[in-house]
Amino acid sequence: MKRFRIVPRTALAALLLPLAAACSSDTKDAAKPAAPTAAKPAAAPAAPAAAASHAAPKSATTGDAQVAVGGSTAVVQVTKPAPAAPTPAAPASTQPAASAPAPMPAATAAPAPSAPAQENAMAAPAAAAPASFYGFKTTTLEGKPADLSQYKGKVVLVVNTASECGLTPQYKGLEALHEEMAPKGFSVLGFPSNDFGGQEPGSAEQIRTFCDTNYHVTFPLFTKVQTKAGDGQSPIYSWLQAQTNQLPRWNFGKYLIGKDGKVVQVFDSKVPPEDPALRAAIEKALGS
Repeated sequence: MKRFRIVPRTALAALLLPLAAACSSDTKDAAKPAAPTAAKPAAAPAAPAAAASHAAPKSATTGDAQVAVGGSTAVVQVTKPAPAAPTPAAPASTQPAASAPAPMPAATAAPAPSAPAQENAMAAPAAAAPASFYGFKTTTLEGKPADLSQYKGKVVLVVNTASECGLTPQYKGLEALHEEMAPKGFSVLGFPSNDFGGQEPGSAEQIRTFCDTNYHVTFPLFTKVQTKAGDGQSPIYSWLQAQTNQLPRWNFGKYLIGKDGKVVQVFDSKVPPEDPALRAAIEKALGS
């Protein structure tokens, strides 16, 4: 015969507590031991433990433990709770996600009124100055268009003239120089100006009459110009200033221009047309 050790009920509980904890370790309630079910006498010594397992509901896993209590064998059934079924994820909403309201468009400034045509014309950048003296266009003393390109390939002497100046007699020497060297490709170009001492106050007709009557001038005379820098300065004299960094200091200042339209030399107002240095410079320019 098998001998069974009689275990006190308190010791039985101590034995069953770890078993219950191990069976419920997969659940969140593992800390709470399973309560033992009431012991029942075995109907037959050979009763299979599986019978108790079949009697358990499908939702739980069972196991038997045999202990001897008071001289009899008791089968204690311990039930391991089935794992909790996972909570199904909430189905994705078929409704389209609410879109954030579109931001208010930024306020745009009202376009400034267009400037008058006159203002636009004043704001336009000035045209680039010609690279050569012969790239300029002007008007004759009689107001007719004059293209200085007609002198390209020649040597010219540009002079700001005046009718009431102490140097006005230079007209005579200029005319003589013009007549002498014109056949060689030379010309004097006169630009009347009232910049110095107000000594050229007359109209174009008065200037022409004065020059013809007193000096029989045949070299070209052009419209009255401003030689001084500032508003109203002639583009021609603005170009001459840029090329030489010099402007006439008085009436009858002289700029010698070569065949290529570049400034060769500048002569002061007091240098007369008969001056040897001036004549030599002209001759050299003609021979180049």
